[in-house]
Amino acid sequence: MRLTVFWQRMAEHFGSGYADTFARDHVMTELGERTVHEALDAGWEAKEVWRVVCTVMNVPGEKR
Repeated sequence: MRLTVFWQRMAEHFGSGYADTFARDHVMTELGERTVHEALDAGWEAKEVWRVVCTVMNVPGEKR
């Protein structure tokens, strides 16, 4: 998954204004106690980060 697709999905689910705030502030155990931005910066694949976000935030299957 390209980062552009990842950020598009984040914006579609959370709204364009909240997606970045969520990605900067919400620490997830499943990402090794990291935020989305920290996980991506640490080398996590965007696809894996998106899967974690979907699981943690109960994103509906049709949006995954």
